[in-house]
Amino acid sequence: MKKNLIIPALVALVVTALTLGIYDQFKAKESIPTFNTELETPVNNVLFTMDSKGNAVPLDFTTTSKKVMPAVVLINVEIGSSSRGGRVQEQYQDPFQDFFQDFFPRGQQRQSPQSNQVRRGKGSGVIINGNGYIVTNNHVVEDATKIDVVMNNNRSYSAEVIGTDPSTDLALIKIDAEDLPFVNMVNSDDVEVGEWVLAIGNPLSFSSTVTAGIVSAVGRNIDILDKEETPYAIESFIQTDAAINKGNSGGALVNLNGDLIGINSAIASPTGYYAGYGFAIPSNLVNKVVDDLLKYGEVKRAVLGVQISHVDPEFAKEKDLKTQDGVYIQSVIEGSSAADADLKAGDVITQIDGKDVFEVPILQERIARTRPGETVSLTINRDGEILHKDVVLKGLENTTGAVAAMDSDMERLLGAKLVELTSEEKEKLDLDYGVKIEDMTQSGILYKNTKLEPGFVILKANDKEIKSVDQLESILRERKNSGVMLEGIYPDNPKQRIYEAFGLN
Repeated sequence: MKKNLIIPALVALVVTALTLGIYDQFKAKESIPTFNTELETPVNNVLFTMDSKGNAVPLDFTTTSKKVMPAVVLINVEIGSSSRGGRVQEQYQDPFQDFFQDFFPRGQQRQSPQSNQVRRGKGSGVIINGNGYIVTNNHVVEDATKIDVVMNNNRSYSAEVIGTDPSTDLALIKIDAEDLPFVNMVNSDDVEVGEWVLAIGNPLSFSSTVTAGIVSAVGRNIDILDKEETPYAIESFIQTDAAINKGNSGGALVNLNGDLIGINSAIASPTGYYAGYGFAIPSNLVNKVVDDLLKYGEVKRAVLGVQISHVDPEFAKEKDLKTQDGVYIQSVIEGSSAADADLKAGDVITQIDGKDVFEVPILQERIARTRPGETVSLTINRDGEILHKDVVLKGLENTTGAVAAMDSDMERLLGAKLVELTSEEKEKLDLDYGVKIEDMTQSGILYKNTKLEPGFVILKANDKEIKSVDQLESILRERKNSGVMLEGIYPDNPKQRIYEAFGLN
């Protein structure tokens, strides 16, 4: 009897459960869905990042690209068959080849072209202010006889070279235009390994090309600059895996805010084309070089006056050092800044101006940002003792004298700092007029095309007496693209008149 009651009870229980389940299912369909805080499985190959509100969104480079692309230009150059100084090149070398091949061997050369053959090349440049100043690589415009700049909107301009610095492979050129889009430079010391960057340029004749990657390393030395030709060359590159190829030279490396952190310069490749890593000159060094070229017409380099090498655990053990971090001083040059500050062979430089120094290129780049007469603070580990040294830096000529800024475009063209004679100088020389050349650079017209030296007093220009710097510059501007005759004296021999003629092209 009990067995017969159990079976109907089980059936009733199953039916009740099914009924309740069906009811709940219909009820669930009618209810308001709860917000799902978990991300759905992302689409393959889509990268996500956090927006300003902390939400996960697809990583997007469009805003940065739109901001920067108008300020990155194509540079077309023509290079004649003669090299600097008018000597015909006996061997022809692709002007961009060394910067886009493996590091061994360097400078593969081939037979020279016919003497009347014109070489052509392409590179990139970055507009750094609205008045037409453009930064690029020295190897893009070196020895160029003609430079054309093509904007992102295909407008074309002729450009002139304001100055170059082979030791950093940088050049500053200018086009005659105003209100141009430009890129702001930011502190490259803040760049961190792993952060996203974009490389923008004109690779392989493809204009306005954007590639993305991350910062792979900082303070990288790849020994690409010719140390025999430029013994004080500085290599402290930002390394990136953003694709860089021929034509990217001089282009922009920017952060995701669209700020300039470097100028693309070279790649490491066994083929001459992109194979993994590109290298950019950090913006802090770019900024210093540009500032010098604008103020002085050339780069004013300060030097510490030491021979240095990298410290690693093996080297530290070999030398019995009390630290495994820093840069080791092998020797100190007599009479140098380092000698004056009592630095010694065997010292290890661990910091400069409070910033850690863990690679030779980093120390070299920090020193390269300074000018003669400036002071840097070094932290030294001397056999376990921590010392702090304030070092007044000297220049390549082993002096600490302040350099005179060239305030006008005409001074930069001449490569000369011009000053009016003081009352004492006029009385001593028995003159009531005259303008003196106070300083000169090797990149200016006067150095290249005359035998004049600092100290020369200009009395006449094209037979007109010169009573002020403004008057002299006015005469020279009138003679632009023409010839000028200067007449003057040297104070140590005021009775001998000197005449020098040159072209203002």
